[in-house]
Amino acid sequence: MKLPIIKHLTTFIEENDQDYVLEAIETLESITEVASLKDEELDVIGELISNLYGAIEVDKMIKEGVSKKEALNTFMKRVLGSIDQ
Repeated sequence: MKLPIIKHLTTFIEENDQDYVLEAIETLESITEVASLKDEELDVIGELISNLYGAIEVDKMIKEGVSKKEALNTFMKRVLGSIDQ
């Protein structure tokens, strides 16, 4: 996951609508079912999906009253904490 991408997507959600991101996730998940995709291509699609889901989580925290900066930091700490385990 890349914080600058999640931050950008969070701004996109604020300016537009979360539905666009959810539809993008559905589209990318559908593409992963193509049998001829290489592992590297699946990795890229998986990274994109992770960033999109991350932005949705950050947006959820913001809607719960957390500042954008704090929501981003909290999310990344949670991600890094899960990697360390």
